[in-house]
Amino acid sequence: MSPQIVGSPAVPGAAVEPDPTPVTVPAATDGEAVAAAATTTATTSAAATTVGTTAATTTAAAASTTTGTATATAASATATPAASAQAAAVASSAAKTASATAAVTKTASSKTASAKAAATTSALTTSALTKAVVAKTAVATTAVPRGATAAKPTTGPAAPVAPGPSTVTAALPGVPQTLGVRARALVGAVRRRCADLARIESPSGDAPRLDALAEELAAGFRATGATARREPGPAGDHLVLEWEGRDESLPHLLIVGHHDTVWPVGTLADWPVTEQDGRLTGPGVVDMKGGLAVLESALSLLADLGERPHRTVRLVVVSDEEVGSPDGRRLVERQLRGAAAVLGLEPPHPDGRLKTARRGSTRVRLTVTGREAHAGNDAHDGVSAVDELVDQLVLVRDLAGQPGTELNAGRISGGSRANVVAGRAEAELGLRFATVEAQRRTLDDLARLAPLRPGARVRTEVLSSRPAWPERTGNPLLRHVRSLAAMLGQQLDGAPAGGAGDTNLPGSRGLPTLDGFGAVGAGAHARHEHIRLDQIAPRIALLAALLAVPLPRLRDRAEG
Repeated sequence: MSPQIVGSPAVPGAAVEPDPTPVTVPAATDGEAVAAAATTTATTSAAATTVGTTAATTTAAAASTTTGTATATAASATATPAASAQAAAVASSAAKTASATAAVTKTASSKTASAKAAATTSALTTSALTKAVVAKTAVATTAVPRGATAAKPTTGPAAPVAPGPSTVTAALPGVPQTLGVRARALVGAVRRRCADLARIESPSGDAPRLDALAEELAAGFRATGATARREPGPAGDHLVLEWEGRDESLPHLLIVGHHDTVWPVGTLADWPVTEQDGRLTGPGVVDMKGGLAVLESALSLLADLGERPHRTVRLVVVSDEEVGSPDGRRLVERQLRGAAAVLGLEPPHPDGRLKTARRGSTRVRLTVTGREAHAGNDAHDGVSAVDELVDQLVLVRDLAGQPGTELNAGRISGGSRANVVAGRAEAELGLRFATVEAQRRTLDDLARLAPLRPGARVRTEVLSSRPAWPERTGNPLLRHVRSLAAMLGQQLDGAPAGGAGDTNLPGSRGLPTLDGFGAVGAGAHARHEHIRLDQIAPRIALLAALLAVPLPRLRDRAEG
């Protein structure tokens, strides 16, 4: 019987993103230009108010003078009978002019007062974050081409539209420049947080250490406004966290991460967490304690600004990702139902690009059972499990040499003593696949392995499996993130990744998925693992913006 292969069924009940049809967002919006435009608009408005007040005063004075002149003219008319008719006409005309001028002045003053009252009300009801946006929008919409008709305001709920420049800026916690400044101010705290998390060693399978780190993470995320619960797991507790959104009616945004590492306890003794030459290095800093620290900081930034994510955000942090999420997978799968999109906190490509697809991966244990015997006196009575395993691995390497498949023999063990024919041996294999078909074909071949020696037995066991997440054309989620990055002054793109992770599952099922939102760096699973300190602030700003801004429509209504 062949090993079970994870398929790619549609997620039952997956919600169709109700957000608007995408609108192309221009490339970068310069934060300084926006701030300058807002200042110029405010100054111009103040100047206009002063000029209006002066004009009103001058008009009132003119009206007063005209009224006085009319009165004097009428008085002198009584002294000269011949000119009385003419004087009366002049007086009547002057009186009418004065009356009309006074009426105009009164109306202008009333409108000015109403405008001031409206501005005061607006100032009381509009957040400080939106004021800069209003100024920016005013600059963009003040000039109306000659002969054009200004758009009339609509009543009732507006049709949803994808975020354009002013909409995006309105949802951001301040103009892009402000967001970048706030993110840079948090870099020191993130460096310390990441170092502290890395100093809590948390190898896969070490439940007490993983649980201690889970509690530390839960406390940090709670401080940003999250509700947190621990989900018991056989090799350490997982975490499920949630932040309320401004619009609770929208499908949630799912973020996936993990707090286990590949590094055994004691690694810190000869490889301590160190900061040098613009890098923070240490076991687990990039995969993925840096990503967890960056997300915590982005949510803290929003909380400090009095903002919430646009929609509900759920974060699943599993304790067994580095061994294929054999238990954590159920939590990720449970949260996929109804998700609008899925983001991963794995590190990006070394150049900062996000991950838009992943190869499938499977961990397989190959176990061989032989027959023990004295290696000197009765070797002919024994069946060496080690010899059988070596020959099987040669055969497996040939099978895995097919297009779209890669094999890594990661661990081998067997035998007991040099003078005993080995009775048992096993190997743990890591396989990666470009396509679901390559994965299925290779695993079927492994399941049909037969012993090469009489008396030997061979068993193949799938320990964990992740389906391939193929590259998709278009990718509106990547376009949206690229646009946000451009508004923040960042250049960002995406590319497929060779490794696998928890985003394979939603990606393989067609859910809008992007990975690589963790700290920028390199060397995952290697002794040169590090994060780049100069890239912490841009990642904080990008995540904060992505959480605060409405998502565009990411899937056709026919999907899901």
